[in-house]
Amino acid sequence: MRRSALFDTQRSFRDFAVITKPSRPFACAVTQKSLYHRHVCRMSSAMLKPALRTLAICLTLAGAADAANDPPFQSPTVLVLGDSQIPFGSGPAFLEFFENILVHCPPELIEAMALKALADMKVAVIGVRSTSLHSWTARGGAAKGAICDVDPKWKVNAGTFGTINTTGNKYKQIGRGAAYQFCRKGQSAFEAMFRDGYYTPKLVVMNFLGNSAKRWAHSYEDALDDVRKMNAQVPGDTACIFMTTAPSYSKKITDLRLRAQAHVKRAMAETGSACSFVAGLTKDTVAANQGNKSHFRRAKSGRVKDPYHPNARAAAQFFKLRVTDICGAVRAQVARVSAPTVTARAEQHASLAPR
Repeated sequence: MRRSALFDTQRSFRDFAVITKPSRPFACAVTQKSLYHRHVCRMSSAMLKPALRTLAICLTLAGAADAANDPPFQSPTVLVLGDSQIPFGSGPAFLEFFENILVHCPPELIEAMALKALADMKVAVIGVRSTSLHSWTARGGAAKGAICDVDPKWKVNAGTFGTINTTGNKYKQIGRGAAYQFCRKGQSAFEAMFRDGYYTPKLVVMNFLGNSAKRWAHSYEDALDDVRKMNAQVPGDTACIFMTTAPSYSKKITDLRLRAQAHVKRAMAETGSACSFVAGLTKDTVAANQGNKSHFRRAKSGRVKDPYHPNARAAAQFFKLRVTDICGAVRAQVARVSAPTVTARAEQHASLAPR
């Protein structure tokens, strides 16, 4: 069975239903079904378990085929990490923005060479569902499991875009394939990712909030702990940006996230984090998303069926609204990590100058 029969890459990996004809009990296919509707199996109850087993095997083989066909791994220049907002809508927008960084963030002459180093089109975007910053810094337990555990139903837990994924299938399972080896015993996903000889990006963008909203909103100490671990585990000589995710459809959800955002911003300031902070929730972005049905997936009735994940249209608008602060953060980080080089060159020129 071809992988194209298993996945429609334009749809959520949770929007699947099994269809098996009685005359062919071991054939499997995948079709779209509403996110919150029950999955439908057109088969007798006696055939249900074998069919589900067959589907699981098919999905596993598809993932194994992807891993086997992976090209040799090369680290991206720009790495974007996030949660399920990436496969549900923002992934392509992140990819387009950073692939065209010189268009979106026109550099001043003094910045031109440094920014051009980011503009080689080697951009990777990874969004792992149900994850948070805590998931990437944890060395064990459920937090690390959110990244490393195989999804029991669909066998994939991430959406990926850019140089690390040229298969035409955006859905991947972390831990399978050369580009997704973030699960080592006794290490966090960050520590595994940034080990010697593996990921060596010049810029890392972390885009999280929703899955940490309760944790951070209810406890500043938890936000502080997560930021301290991030500071320790992201290489100090790598440009880094922490940006909170886009607002939801619901005021109640957004209000909780605003409290969480305030705590993580404060934690970054208190710890003196080398990474730049960019707020995803602002007066303008909240006004753009909150109550705006056109920015979220809807049922046929017009009702918003997923208030958590803004769609591609919303993602495009988000970048238009936040471009100034994002570009400012990129420039600040490029200046930070290139400063030693600039200083060294100035000293070299001074030593060679005639006296």
